[in-house]
Amino acid sequence: MSSPIVQNQQRTLDRLWRSLRPFVRTDRDLPARIQSALGRREFGARDRRLYRELIYTVLRYLPWIEELETRPDDAATRAAAWLSAENPVTQAFRAELVPDWPPLPATIAERAAHLGVESELLPAWFRDHCPAAFVSPNLEALHARAHLWIRLQTDAPDAVFAEFADRGWACQRSDILPQACRLPGNTPVIALESYRKGLFEIQDLGSQLVLASIDLAPGGRWLDACAGAGGKTLQLGRLLGPEGRVDAYDVRADALAELGTRARRAHLSNVRITDDPASAGPYDGVLVDAPCSGSGTWRRDPHLKWSMTPADIAAQSARQQALLAQFTGLVRTGGLLVYATCSLSRQENEDAVAAFLTGRSNFAPVPPARPFAATVGPAGLTILPAQHDSDGFFVAALRKTS
Repeated sequence: MSSPIVQNQQRTLDRLWRSLRPFVRTDRDLPARIQSALGRREFGARDRRLYRELIYTVLRYLPWIEELETRPDDAATRAAAWLSAENPVTQAFRAELVPDWPPLPATIAERAAHLGVESELLPAWFRDHCPAAFVSPNLEALHARAHLWIRLQTDAPDAVFAEFADRGWACQRSDILPQACRLPGNTPVIALESYRKGLFEIQDLGSQLVLASIDLAPGGRWLDACAGAGGKTLQLGRLLGPEGRVDAYDVRADALAELGTRARRAHLSNVRITDDPASAGPYDGVLVDAPCSGSGTWRRDPHLKWSMTPADIAAQSARQQALLAQFTGLVRTGGLLVYATCSLSRQENEDAVAAFLTGRSNFAPVPPARPFAATVGPAGLTILPAQHDSDGFFVAALRKTS
């Protein structure tokens, strides 16, 4: 018999899940709904961390949870406790509900065998889009809690590392990209003085590898055509250096406002927000970091697995082709058009590049200068989640020859 505290936590989790469940397969903004549900005064900070971890675990393993909900003895709740990340917040909950269960096995197959479940954890229709996602080690990576990655924006990071050490935070520098550092997920880095001074930015390693894979000459003039809040814009500004310039464009004014704040914090005077990129072109390079299905971020946003459909990906593909066509003319002869997504779908990646190149003999693929041991195909570079403990990304660099 569980303690009264854990029994109450079970009831609360059940209530929260019942309120969210009707929206799991329809609401792509489910994290905002979860945030709102946990924002009530009844929850303290520790409660929020516990229930957020458990809810996201349920979303990652939803087919298994639904299978187990038909069984007695709180099988689904016990499975959620066992599958969740082991940390101080979940420790008591796990210890009481599954005290004699083994440590979480390394593979999905071993976990399924222990629970006695057979359902696949990824949408079956997605197998044709990315077969590699369905097998080890990428299957495990897509169901692991994502780490937090930062990108150093200083050549003298001692102050950053000193603040990490003062708080006892374990920080590991990437062995393939020294300016990238990994910390446990949800580490509150934005509270640090070094963050406020612009000495680093939060940016997933996979996102950083997109631009790092390309041979970028300092001093160039670039357009970030789908800049959003500017993670890659700031990285591009730093790679080009003070003699270079990045024009940032996006149809979302609120995202550009955030980008302006981040650029000022990073002391990047070579980043400029524009509402008319055509007036400043042609550019040495144009980055089209296109809106996509987000399937590369399923470890971080597991709700997207259940709210995305093949029709949605087809619609995204059409939008991506329109964006490429829109900005093609802004690349100077000899310049680069860089296409990127945070998708693992072949339709949004390799097929999108092939479709763009059809009838455009004046563009040619450029092999990655630094592939980082990722998967190099004729159309571009695919960064799978298990390769470097990152989100999944795709990038293709295309040279305009005439």
